[in-house]
Amino acid sequence: MVSPWRSWDWQAASRRWLLGALALGLVMAPATVLAETSIERAARTGELSLGVHGDIPPYVSTGAGGAQEGYMIDVSGLIAAEVSDYLGRPVKAVTEAVDDPDALFRRVHDGGVDLMCGAQFTWEREMFVDFSIPFALSGIRLLTGSPALDGTPDSLRGKRIGVVAGSLGEATIKALQPSARLVVQPSLSGGIEALRAGRLDAVAGDSVLLAEAALSRGYSKAALVPAMALNRYAVGCAMPENNSTLRNLVNLAIAKMLQGYVDGVPRYRELVNRWLGPSSTMGLPEEVIALYFEGVLLNHERIAVPAQP
Repeated sequence: MVSPWRSWDWQAASRRWLLGALALGLVMAPATVLAETSIERAARTGELSLGVHGDIPPYVSTGAGGAQEGYMIDVSGLIAAEVSDYLGRPVKAVTEAVDDPDALFRRVHDGGVDLMCGAQFTWEREMFVDFSIPFALSGIRLLTGSPALDGTPDSLRGKRIGVVAGSLGEATIKALQPSARLVVQPSLSGGIEALRAGRLDAVAGDSVLLAEAALSRGYSKAALVPAMALNRYAVGCAMPENNSTLRNLVNLAIAKMLQGYVDGVPRYRELVNRWLGPSSTMGLPEEVIALYFEGVLLNHERIAVPAQP
């Protein structure tokens, strides 16, 4: 299967994959066995598996004592609580570290991992996994200290642009300006250090992750360009396809959080603000967060969150 993390010619790859899957299905049809769903497995084991790939704050990072923390960890806790209420038994989200992002995506597609939260939505990926409603918004931008590099195609010509191999940032810059000099970096953090040292003219990547990495390293001399992201996408949770009960419960848990934040419920305000709000390294105003959450809810349904005593 062509990696869903790369690509712009994804329609052809998707057609090849689907034709292969259909052919295999025709051969294997007599021996097909109905697989256990994520909710059935959770009912049996009391666990939901949460796939994690490295430290990507504010979504996930290793905190004091080696415990993992972050926005996606807190969101997965809300999801586990919703599944617990549905099943009538305790269920917890258990993290599973996967070294390679492509391997993690395949684990979700194959049903070996129940959740991959903090996942960037693309129409290509939607062909292979199901996505929840979003709990964040991001896009591809450039971090640069050069006033002449404004993110337009002409400004990128011949410039040294740091990218993570196989990332959306790499694909975006390749499509936008083929003559840009792409310099592969081990991570966005590594790219920022190379930018600070003068070995790069800019780093391309996810706006939220770039901003968090720059702020956490005290790198205030660079700016994110252009003002409007080169492409924008929702960030939510990916799940195995055709697990409708899990998807419904995940959406319900996220919608309650969004609505609770909009309504000013302290529990949800504290959870989101810890990672995205005014006192976090991201420093987003509460009004901006609430406006985006309200927009997500308008496309679905307002959740009646009980008032806090």
